[in-house]
Amino acid sequence: MSHLTRKIIHIDADCFYAAIEMRDDPSLQDRPMAIGGSAERRSVLSTANYPARAFGVRSAMPVAIAKRLCPDLLILPGRMQAYRLASQQMHEIFRRYTHLIEPLSLDEAYLDVTDSELFQGSATLIAQEIRREIYDTVGITVSAGVATNKFIAKVASDWDKPDGLTLVSPDDQDEFVAKIPVKCISGIGKVAQDKLAALDVFTCADLQKVDFALLQKRFGSMAFRLSQFAKGIDDRPVQVSRERKSISVEHTFSEDLKGLHICRSVLPELLSSLHKRMQGRGYESRLHKYYLKLKFDDFKQTTIEQPIQKKLSDEVFVVLLEQAYARVQRPVRLIGVGFRLVNPAPAQLLLPFE
Repeated sequence: MSHLTRKIIHIDADCFYAAIEMRDDPSLQDRPMAIGGSAERRSVLSTANYPARAFGVRSAMPVAIAKRLCPDLLILPGRMQAYRLASQQMHEIFRRYTHLIEPLSLDEAYLDVTDSELFQGSATLIAQEIRREIYDTVGITVSAGVATNKFIAKVASDWDKPDGLTLVSPDDQDEFVAKIPVKCISGIGKVAQDKLAALDVFTCADLQKVDFALLQKRFGSMAFRLSQFAKGIDDRPVQVSRERKSISVEHTFSEDLKGLHICRSVLPELLSSLHKRMQGRGYESRLHKYYLKLKFDDFKQTTIEQPIQKKLSDEVFVVLLEQAYARVQRPVRLIGVGFRLVNPAPAQLLLPFE
């Protein structure tokens, strides 16, 4: 690799929450198991172990559907404290190799090791050692992708799961990128996949052949990023600081809330949960806007926001709820409440809640 070539590692734990549960209870190793809530409460799964995935069970899948696919599926409620501790241990290991770390979630991060002199500057050997240390210290496996940019490294980390390591060298990059399914490009959901399929585009090699003017017509502002990723181009740096942009809580109800008065009745409990989540985190000086989200029984949703004045008030959420409900006036399946945040501004002070 030349001195101008970046060396990016993407680390991703294998079925993280489930892996912690199996580590602490080895009897779960071969049993289909997932982390989630009750089927009666319309919960979705946070993750599923590989025996469960063999039945088609996936993360973000509604619990009721998962149980239909795998009737013997064991669903555990999850232990966030244990998962956070494991995440902290992983990041302590990352910091032994680089300080250029961009966390994506508790169990996933980009590492820029371009300037590292460890292992004679070999990003692959660094990734191998990180994986070994995590297994020895945390007791779980992680997969890693090593490449010249974030897009390729992230795809590579998923190429040989679980417990895999995939290196995409500069010499092999074009061949590797050509094989990447377009669904692996961030932001390409089911609708975008269908639009691309209509153009006979299923891989990055297919996408490279599409005229940019056509891409722009079909995908608007997303077209440039699509064309860049299709060629394996990604100049995004590993960003050490990822400022939180919002803080919120939301709840999906076991039965749709029929009527504005019922929606109002559940608001105090949601706001209580929001205040508890904010306690001790020092967000008060960064609160910028109130926001409230409603999802209706037809799965359509609406979000409404209002700038914060000098004094915070829970009554604002009542007003936002009324305004949001008036837009659709259908039974409500989910309510979310929270605040938009701005970057820290020590001079800005807000009074406590009324």
